[in-house]
Amino acid sequence: MTLRRKVIFLTGQPGVGKTTVLLKTIEELKKRGLTVGGMISKEVRENGSRIGFRITDLKNGREGWLAHVRQPTGPKIGRYTVCLSELDAIGVKAVLNAIKTADVVAIDEVGPMELFSSAFRNAVVKALNSNKTVLGVIHRRARHPLVDAIKKRGDVKIVEVTRTNRGILPRLVAEKIYTDVAND
Repeated sequence: MTLRRKVIFLTGQPGVGKTTVLLKTIEELKKRGLTVGGMISKEVRENGSRIGFRITDLKNGREGWLAHVRQPTGPKIGRYTVCLSELDAIGVKAVLNAIKTADVVAIDEVGPMELFSSAFRNAVVKALNSNKTVLGVIHRRARHPLVDAIKKRGDVKIVEVTRTNRGILPRLVAEKIYTDVAND
């Protein structure tokens, strides 16, 4: 028997609402009885200025810093320093746990900051090669062999989030995933 599964990555301009679409899609999936695990990242602002990004494990709510302007050590992306230890301890662990326990593995995002972590890259590959449905966000312009490999996979659908379609996408994407999972 051939396993049917779906891999959908959202992409789009910065600030268009990719993570919001992802979160609303996850809520739609949960309403339909599916379990969703993995990680999301959200920007953090202080006095109106972005100071970094937090990651959250969707299953247990555990949080940590992905990157911060005042992070003392780690790889740099612009003014942000990536906190590899928290990415690996929280984000990577969340993805690996979701592969084992969830119907859908959420990954937000496959982008320049996260790609510094070899453990993260390995977790993404493991999720893609599993029999689980994967719903993620992929950085629009990231230049990395893993991003190129994801985009070339025959089982991956890249969906562009725009200001025009972001309101309807959560329902449409959730419908597609639910139909695929229900037919497994």
